[in-house]
Amino acid sequence: MTAVRPDNQPTMTQVAVSRAKTVEEAVKDVMSQITAETTCFALAFVPDQLDPHELARKLEAAAPNSSFFGCSTAGQISLSGYETDALVVIAFPRAHFRCSSALFKPLSPISIERVSEETRLLAARFPHTANWRRIALVIADGLSKKEDLLVAAISSGLGDIPVFGGSAGHGLAFDETLVLHGGKAHDDAALLLLIETDLTFHGLGFDHFLPTAEHMVVTHANPEERVVLELNGVPAAQEYARYVGCKVEDLSPEVFAENPVLVRNGKSWHVRAIQQVVEEGGLSFLSAIDDGLVLTLGKGTEILNTLERGLEVQDQGVAPDFILGFDCVLRRLEIDQKNLTGAVSDILKKHKVLGFNTYGEQHLGVHVNQTFVGVAFYPPREGALF
Repeated sequence: MTAVRPDNQPTMTQVAVSRAKTVEEAVKDVMSQITAETTCFALAFVPDQLDPHELARKLEAAAPNSSFFGCSTAGQISLSGYETDALVVIAFPRAHFRCSSALFKPLSPISIERVSEETRLLAARFPHTANWRRIALVIADGLSKKEDLLVAAISSGLGDIPVFGGSAGHGLAFDETLVLHGGKAHDDAALLLLIETDLTFHGLGFDHFLPTAEHMVVTHANPEERVVLELNGVPAAQEYARYVGCKVEDLSPEVFAENPVLVRNGKSWHVRAIQQVVEEGGLSFLSAIDDGLVLTLGKGTEILNTLERGLEVQDQGVAPDFILGFDCVLRRLEIDQKNLTGAVSDILKKHKVLGFNTYGEQHLGVHVNQTFVGVAFYPPREGALF
């Protein structure tokens, strides 16, 4: 069941899509759409109906001279927009890309010193091609609760090389998330891809929330588990529900998506997304949390306009050949709630966005939530944007 090729195909990479229900059919399908002989590496974004373990093995066996990386997802983004049941594979050709990879496993416990040193050595041992530019992608187990420390350590080891990426997901199940590396699917792990390219690229990251005048202080937290037990001295779920005007029993991913809390960092605001209500009335978060942190209730702005503006990233008047995108599942949940899926898919299609829905995003070495993070790639030209 070979996918119909959209008319907005990139020229600098190959894109394969399969909606087959079995791994064997899906692998056969995507391999018929890419040229394995010219592929340096490929990213595979896996839908719920396919077993990531079997898929990783069969992809590696199908093209032993190419490397397949990727993850389980909370949704996929193809050249048709949002997908829920599509295996999306992006093949990066040797003509424009080189890469080196590392797998950090286990993440619990994590050694910042070890990760930073291994990252530094990876970069030092990766021969530099004259006039080519480097970028790093990080795809982590979205339930590891270690992304904040991980990306900080990787950024420290890489110095000026920009770091982007996303955390693996599994729909809204929040049960197991897997990273693909070396023909296997790994939990409690993170993939680092150090990529070198002759293409000009530009990073982007944006959300659609503004701070309100409503503030909450974390008065009791378990930072290791990213759980807030009390806000303003009151059980966290109870206090948050009061702020958003609903009952504790009505709190849901949909409520969290529409009513995020923000943390200020200098002049910037970052979303600290709430995952779910946990035992004893606590709130589990998807980013780092600690005692004394001031949380500000966020107010959403028009999501279609912010998406359109955010993806308008031209280089000297030239539109991207494609955008590799990492889009939070809570953004998608809000979009679905508002019946905007079709309109958003049209915008993503127009800007040639490819990627997946995440449990968290990495933007310039910072772990964020409820944010669209991406890297726009352009045809080769003189001068870098980083």
